[in-house]
Amino acid sequence: MSDLIVVSFPDEATAFELRAALVKLQSEYLIEMEDAVVVTKGTDGKVKLHQAVNLTAVGALGGTFWGTLVGLIFLNPLLGAAVGASSGAISGALSDVGIEDKFMKEVGASLDNGGAAVFVLVRKVTGDKVLAGLESFRAKGKVIQTSLTGEQEDKLKALIEGGAGA
Repeated sequence: MSDLIVVSFPDEATAFELRAALVKLQSEYLIEMEDAVVVTKGTDGKVKLHQAVNLTAVGALGGTFWGTLVGLIFLNPLLGAAVGASSGAISGALSDVGIEDKFMKEVGASLDNGGAAVFVLVRKVTGDKVLAGLESFRAKGKVIQTSLTGEQEDKLKALIEGGAGA
């Protein structure tokens, strides 16, 4: 079962930095994430989701590959690529994996204008090493919501919101 963690920041840059730091920790096999999304609320109050993976583009790319392959079999690779790309893009746009967009937009609407939040769906984590790797984010944000155990949440709050115990 995965754990959801939502952390807010007063600015967009810090949220994007946190997501980049988590991706780096994932490349070191210290954390395994299912999804990591930055939600920003512009100065105009508009909420925007910044997905880590653009499913429409991935679908189009995969569809193009398979469409070209099928097109080669039937001696019309250009038509196959076009059909494959369009069907892949449609399926990518319609599939929603990870954290529900509606939930992220609702939380994003509650942010201050110019603020941002990072939504992370964590499958596995080496807690102590990840917290050490995120030390540069000490006292820079606020933990909005988690599905972690009480002890794990307290350690995360101590780091992100400042204070002792992380």
